Amino acid sequence: MTPEPIFGGKGLAVGLVVVGPLAPLHEGPGYAVPPSVSARPAAVRSGLVRPPAHGDDWLALTTDELPVADAYTWAVRPGCGAVVLFSGTVRDHAEGRNGVTHLDYEAYDEQVLPRLSAIAAEMRHRWPALGRVAIMHRVGRIDLGESSVIVVVSSPHRPDAFEAARFAIDTLKASAPIWKRESWEGGEGWGTGVHDVTDVPRAGAEPGRPDTSPEAG
Repeated sequence: MTPEPIFGGKGLAVGLVVVGPLAPLHEGPGYAVPPSVSARPAAVRSGLVRPPAHGDDWLALTTDELPVADAYTWAVRPGCGAVVLFSGTVRDHAEGRNGVTHLDYEAYDEQVLPRLSAIAAEMRHRWPALGRVAIMHRVGRIDLGESSVIVVVSSPHRPDAFEAARFAIDTLKASAPIWKRESWEGGEGWGTGVHDVTDVPRAGAEPGRPDTSPEAG
């Protein structure tokens, strides 16, 4: 089967930078993997992850510790009465794998930020009242208890913040080309929840509500 390029091979505008055309993903062991995920182009930042100078979306892919507390503080706005923060942390087990010691995340780096941007845009389409949105993922080695991914959403009221944050993490897991390897007492291998990378779902239901159709993943 010939792999299809994500985003249909079209470029995607991110701020003033156009990313595209995007390269296709190639078939791997049960799920799509890029031809090489070891390179670290400019899409991955090392060093202190700082909030954007302008705008209300903070998107990042980094090799360094995620700024959980700073992201929460940044999301607080005078007009927002709710801030929801999700932090995905490394646990000590996986399905059939006890004694997990650490994870190693790899990514198709130059395609991750466009995906995060698309997720943030879809969130604002579905929940127009959102205040600030932060979506960040870490790559490289991550030890027990450390955050591999965070989502922070602020809004005037809690239902929108909770629903938007859930949409963000679920869609990131399904659509961002990021993969993990687990190391445990008995060996190491790709994570057990492998899947094909899918597109960011577009709202097909009424505005402000998640798309629960099968195509949403």
